[in-house]
Amino acid sequence: MQRLIILTFCIPLFFLIITGCGSFNSEPSIPAGPTATPGPTATLAPKSFKRGLGYNSMSDPRDFEAIKNGVSWYYSWGIKPNVSFDYYSEYNMEFIPMLWGNPTPGQMTEIKDFILAHPEVKYMLVMNEPNLTDQANMTPSQAATVWLKYEQVKSDLANSGRDIKIVGPAMNWGTMSGYSDYEVWLDDFYTAFNNANGRDPVIDYLAFHCYDYGLDYFLSKLEKYNKQVWVTEMANWHTAWDWTIDTLAKQVTCMTDMITFCENSDMVFRYAWFYGRIPSNQDPHYSSIFGPYYGQLTGLGVHYMSLPYTTELPAPTPTDSPTPTDSPTPTDSPSPTPTAS
Repeated sequence: MQRLIILTFCIPLFFLIITGCGSFNSEPSIPAGPTATPGPTATLAPKSFKRGLGYNSMSDPRDFEAIKNGVSWYYSWGIKPNVSFDYYSEYNMEFIPMLWGNPTPGQMTEIKDFILAHPEVKYMLVMNEPNLTDQANMTPSQAATVWLKYEQVKSDLANSGRDIKIVGPAMNWGTMSGYSDYEVWLDDFYTAFNNANGRDPVIDYLAFHCYDYGLDYFLSKLEKYNKQVWVTEMANWHTAWDWTIDTLAKQVTCMTDMITFCENSDMVFRYAWFYGRIPSNQDPHYSSIFGPYYGQLTGLGVHYMSLPYTTELPAPTPTDSPTPTDSPTPTDSPSPTPTAS
């Protein structure tokens, strides 16, 4: 699904057009590149518990090998990963499943089956940008009804002995009429849910997406909900007449500032850079982590791996190892496919 996000800022007021959430159009056939040596004998270095990656084409072990010493988790906006090897024990990297929008009964069953087969999974991402009309696209009242499905999944898993935390909704500046401000949408969502159910929704963590300066301010608008936040998409794609992020050096500076804030903020539980691999002719903001070859990092990717961290992810223990993953199917990933700005 193609999407266009317009971020609206109040002080000062301006508009920023960006894209996100999914794979880029015309993603090329990736050359094999250098041979990696992944596997159980690979060294697993200490790394940030918080640091992740949003990428729905994460499938080749050479890409896992390239980021294993810096990235602790990833997601694809889908229910299951597109891999057939044990990414968790081999690379100490978690896959976080997601219910992107209004799940069907089959999708609810699928995510429960996946989580039950993977004892390392502790979180479930839900509801991607409901206040964007080309994303989950739900009014607060509609979202209040859908939210009960997420709670049902959580409850069913609890009955099977699994305590899974709900992470979401994933908010951004919106395109829905009356809800360009994510705080307004969230306020109305809480009200609608309370009116319908006599209680607050079960939300273990909120999620947020940021593509500009001001992450600390944007998150401060969420403090009143008393939740830690996963920043599940972030990069700086600032575009204006007087200043645009259009060089690697500018993006490196922005990444450093954003990661430093996230690593040191008690409010930020985890964060993920957007995006894994962007064709060079669609990456005017130099935000791609991977280069054109499997297992190859861009300059920004190397920088992402090297940035300091505050909370260390422990190595997996044998009891944490998941069962072998199912063979991926075309329905494993969602369909959003934006174009770059």
